[in-house]
Amino acid sequence: MGEDAGVDGLEGDEGAFLACSFWLAHGLAMIGRVDEARQLFERLLSLRNDLGLLAEEWDSRLQRQVGNYPQGLSHGPLIDTALAIDAAARRQQAVKDALSQMPRQRITAAPAAGEPESAVR
Repeated sequence: MGEDAGVDGLEGDEGAFLACSFWLAHGLAMIGRVDEARQLFERLLSLRNDLGLLAEEWDSRLQRQVGNYPQGLSHGPLIDTALAIDAAARRQQAVKDALSQMPRQRITAAPAAGEPESAVR
């Protein structure tokens, strides 16, 4: 290893592996953090070129795609993540809709031992 070796012991710089970034957005959606997932997903979509394609990695220092291009391993997780965010958003909306349809019940305390029931309201 020479002086040019990076933190991984290899020479040269590496970009962010885009598939991992999509997997992170996918995971956020799956745990219900849909807004965060959508924000990250949209940020990743903004990295596409004029043809809508992605390379293997993103170099944040140079603000450009690097590595193998076009990269199917970047596009597969893009599709999976889009579907996961959509499904998670639908689940959240279904829960909200179901909760809004439930009758609201007044919750009252049970009378303490020896206390007449009329004392509780």
